[in-house]
Amino acid sequence: MVTYLDAAVAPVKNTGQIRLHGEEGFAGMRKAGALVAEALDAVAPLLEPGTTTNRIDRFLFEFGMDHNAVPATLNYRGYTKSSCTSINHVVCHGIPNDKPLRDGDIVNIDVTYVLDGWHGDSSRMYPVGQPKRAAERLMDVTHECLMRGIAAVKPGARMGAIGAAIQSFAEAERCSVVRDFCGHGIGRLFHDAPNVLHYGRADEGAEIKPGMIFTIEPMINLGRAHVKVLSDGWTAVTRDRSLSAQYEHTVGVTGDGCEIFTLSPGGLDKPGLPIAR
Repeated sequence: MVTYLDAAVAPVKNTGQIRLHGEEGFAGMRKAGALVAEALDAVAPLLEPGTTTNRIDRFLFEFGMDHNAVPATLNYRGYTKSSCTSINHVVCHGIPNDKPLRDGDIVNIDVTYVLDGWHGDSSRMYPVGQPKRAAERLMDVTHECLMRGIAAVKPGARMGAIGAAIQSFAEAERCSVVRDFCGHGIGRLFHDAPNVLHYGRADEGAEIKPGMIFTIEPMINLGRAHVKVLSDGWTAVTRDRSLSAQYEHTVGVTGDGCEIFTLSPGGLDKPGLPIAR
């Protein structure tokens, strides 16, 4: 059996220090990020009424294996699946199962592959059939939050600028930002420093420096920001059962901004685009 630990054994630990990566790290993350983006493109045609999230998860496992990559979540801290599939009011860490998707659902698929020791991490939203206008609007707002957060990444700025850009837009659109989960440093480790908050003030946090690599992954709710984790220990849901959406990219800080490692090769990582079937 392939496990997370088998794939990620390395003399690297989260020390709380923010790592600054050179060209080797950027090259490794380009490859890992591109593979994740390719997988998220490839899985899109499965997102139809009647499909189960277990089928989606199996597809993503096999896609990784076919490309010499291991799903980082598989047996990570006891998690037994190769992806997270979060439906409607599930905020994050939804566990794939055999319940069929229904027309009108919205689904976040979050996948991380370990390729040559580097972690590529991304998630995006998928509509199932025809979602309601409120769900479409939430996906639009959430994707815009992500892109505004990415636009705030510049050397010399503070990490808080990312969260401030996300929070100001989300709240202006009468949505709320989940505070219980955040983005994170990534590279040879799945989760590393720094934590990337999706709310806050632009003058707070560590200075952004070239060589940093981290995820930005805002979770935006139509209702209140409060969440709870179900008894399975993983699935986080909105307390008021309002819809939630999330988009995630992995970025590396450059001399004048950042490089997005997980852009869709087919341009499918934006909401509202038709999916070829």
